[in-house]
Amino acid sequence: MSEDFTLNAELRSDAGKGASRRLRREENKVPAIIYGGEKAPQNITVLQKDIIKQLENEAFYSHIITLNVGDDSEQVILKDLQRHPAKALILHADFLRVDASKLLTTKVPLHFLNEETCPGVKLQGGKVSHSVTELEVSCLPSNLPEFIEVDLAEVEVGQTIHISDLKLPSGVSSVELAHDHDLGVVSITKPKGSSSDEESSEGEAAE
Repeated sequence: MSEDFTLNAELRSDAGKGASRRLRREENKVPAIIYGGEKAPQNITVLQKDIIKQLENEAFYSHIITLNVGDDSEQVILKDLQRHPAKALILHADFLRVDASKLLTTKVPLHFLNEETCPGVKLQGGKVSHSVTELEVSCLPSNLPEFIEVDLAEVEVGQTIHISDLKLPSGVSSVELAHDHDLGVVSITKPKGSSSDEESSEGEAAE
C-alpha cells in the first residue's frame, strides 16, 4: 500500500431520510456510518467535496483509511457507497472498522495487462471479454493490495483465465476459491465471421 488516506468526519445525532436530505442539501455533507469491531455503530457525516476528491483515486476503494472523528481516529475501509443516479453526488457511505490482527474481507479491483498485444487479439483477431473487474479477497489489513494484476500476455482465442490462474500477493486469498468457485475472470472470444464460423455455417447449409 503506497498511499495514506485520511478523511475527516463529524458525529451526527439526527437520523432518517429527512435529516439525510437536509445534510446533503443545506450543508453539502454526506451521511455515513462506521460499524464493525467491538464498538457500537456510529452515525457520522463527511464533506461531499472531501469524499469525492478521495474517490478520484482508485486505491481509496481498497485501502485502509484513517477516519478522524472529533478527537478520535478509526482505521476503516470503504465498504459500500450510494451514488445519486443522475448527479455527481454521494448519497451515503458505509465504513467498516478493521483490526490489524484480524482478517478482513473486501473487494479489490483487477488491472488487466497486455490486452491489445496478446496472441488472441493481435494475431487471431479475438475480442477481450471481462467476466469480473474486481475480486473479493480475505487478508490482514497490512496485506491488503490496491489492485491485482491479470496478465493476458499468452492468452489465445478460446482461452479463459480463471481465479485460480491469478497470482495473488502473499497473505491474500480469494473468497470464491475458498468456496470452490473457480470463476472465469477474462477470456478471448472468437471474432465473428471467422473461418471456423463460416465452415460451420456452410456445413449446416449443406445438411
